[in-house]
Amino acid sequence: MVVKVDEENLKQGLLGLVVAVVEILQEALEIQSIKRIESGALDEKEIERLGRALLDLDEAIENIKEDNDLEKIVESIIDGLDEVVDDTLDKFINPDRWVEMHGHEQSKNGKIPVLNRQWQH
Repeated sequence: MVVKVDEENLKQGLLGLVVAVVEILQEALEIQSIKRIESGALDEKEIERLGRALLDLDEAIENIKEDNDLEKIVESIIDGLDEVVDDTLDKFINPDRWVEMHGHEQSKNGKIPVLNRQWQH
């Protein structure tokens, strides 16, 4: 059996994933930067340098996305990751609701839902 791979789609998908991860890391860096600025941990020069570096990173990411036609792919990947994170957090925050909504599906597949346990302190 021969597996045919569309190299262009593979390239765009992989590059889109890498850019999405970099955008997520950039967002985390921005959040940490704001916390450091608000805490007074940085002087004016450091704040200026940090701001310039974050702007340069943002510009570089946008250029990569435009040059490789990745805007929709990156958005789709980030949206998909957001949905996975939201679902996972919801399972931990509302385990009874999740089991109620999805437990019957798991039982049909021969899987036992494990989130219906009561947490004991």
